[in-house]
Amino acid sequence: MLTTGKIALYVTLFVVAVSLIEACVLTFGKHPKQQEAFDWSEVWLSLADLAGRKLFALLPLSLATPIFDFAWEHRLFTLKIDNIALALLIFIGQEFCYYWYHRASHRMRFFWATHAVHHSPNQLTLSSAYRLGWTGKLTGPAMFFAPLVWLGVRPEVVLAILSFNLLYQFWLHNTWIPKLGWLEYVFNTPSNHRVHHASNVDYLDANYGGVLIVFDRLFGTWVEERADEPCRFGLVTPVRSRNPFVVELEHWATLVRDVLTARDVWTAVRYVFLPPGWRADGQGETTENLRKQRALAAVRTDA
Repeated sequence: MLTTGKIALYVTLFVVAVSLIEACVLTFGKHPKQQEAFDWSEVWLSLADLAGRKLFALLPLSLATPIFDFAWEHRLFTLKIDNIALALLIFIGQEFCYYWYHRASHRMRFFWATHAVHHSPNQLTLSSAYRLGWTGKLTGPAMFFAPLVWLGVRPEVVLAILSFNLLYQFWLHNTWIPKLGWLEYVFNTPSNHRVHHASNVDYLDANYGGVLIVFDRLFGTWVEERADEPCRFGLVTPVRSRNPFVVELEHWATLVRDVLTARDVWTAVRYVFLPPGWRADGQGETTENLRKQRALAAVRTDA
């Protein structure tokens, strides 16, 4: 009988194998939309991230675990998923929680320090999907799913649904699957996710959904991929280092530096919880500032 551990191992091997097949195809049979030569170093960095996370998983440290335990101990109900309607409701609830977890991961620097690793690849391929950052277990983003536990969904069920959500997103990380018609309006698709990974100013902080894209449409964060604005992948300030420790930890290092050199406690707190790029002098590279700078540049050009 397959155990949870064996299933996870087989899924991991499958995901890695498919990503390597894609890498070989893109290396030797260049896709029409592929503008640059395939960069294998991005694959190695993703594999290093995967290996590191497997090692970190052995550490008995998790911020989410005590939060889940507390929520389960004080749960309102004990839900048994024994009908389709309840299963669908829990799936929608999980998608709602995922949307806000993902949005917070982009809009709060504390969570971005880990999540930025996922956005560090300068090319979008299937191997990008499993570059998730070594420090996720320590920052506890799973706490965003604690409301489901509090409502009575067992913690292991919540984590299992989250795992399936992330597995679904594996196939979204590519540039060779075109738009998928009406599916674009309901589901997270490769086109929607390309926008999410793009560093173009028009595309920043958009399309946070996991399996669905409906909450982005509901909360005003959906942006369509445009033919006249090709996606430029990676971070606003691209990562050029091929050292996995730099890729994994540079955002933590700069966060710690800003906190330690802040002029007062309130400024230090804002560096932690305000969006990445925020500066105390107001001259930072937040999404809002970048769009304002572009608008001013356009006005000067027109003048």
